[in-house]
Amino acid sequence: MAASAAATSSFIGTRLPDVYSGLGRVVSRFGFGGKKAAKKSQSQRRQPRSPSVNLAKNSAGEIIGTRTEIADVKATPFQPYSEVFGLQRFRECELIHGRWAMLATLGALTVEWLTGVTWQDAGKVELVEGSSYLGQPLPFSMTTLIWIEVLVIGYIEFQRNAELDPEKRLYPGGSFFDPLGLAADPEKKATLQLAEIKHARLAMVAFLGFAVQAAVTGKGPLNNWATHLSDPLHTTIIDTFTS
Repeated sequence: MAASAAATSSFIGTRLPDVYSGLGRVVSRFGFGGKKAAKKSQSQRRQPRSPSVNLAKNSAGEIIGTRTEIADVKATPFQPYSEVFGLQRFRECELIHGRWAMLATLGALTVEWLTGVTWQDAGKVELVEGSSYLGQPLPFSMTTLIWIEVLVIGYIEFQRNAELDPEKRLYPGGSFFDPLGLAADPEKKATLQLAEIKHARLAMVAFLGFAVQAAVTGKGPLNNWATHLSDPLHTTIIDTFTS
């Protein structure tokens, strides 16, 4: 009844009634007078006042929130995940894309360094001069190479998707994928997995940079780097987009 009476009275200058809760006594006061603030209860004085007390903490190797995934992988090779937005599928996609990005980044830099042909122009050279690798001609036409790639990569992906163990899908191991036995030690394996995902993320960002550079300047990454070094103060991303 006291609460209803206070609610119907004027807002400014009204002292609200004492409210009791499980955390102790809380007294609220509104107004602009020179009165002292209400005395805090003993339980309030013991409680910390830091604003980050109740914030979620993102510890290394952990995830904020509750992760609930049921029947993540099912025996359907072309669509193994029952939840396409599940965390396990995102983790797999990130790692697979990162591995391709590492290969693409290394390939783009190596080919431009050895042949002078940029990665975005490699297809044009292949179509005009015939199929080749690092300047050496290959005994296959472009059509044959495309079919070989489709069949080989398609078979590998089909076999990988047939694996229902989430960890084996990412780290198959064995004599083909770990011939040196680097993952035999669990601690060393965890270190290598962490290093791999870090390099994978860096490679994805790097190749995105390669693509933006190629679209804006029409040059390869090494050519752009040499141009920047020739005049570092006036050949930057800001100058390129504003010119």
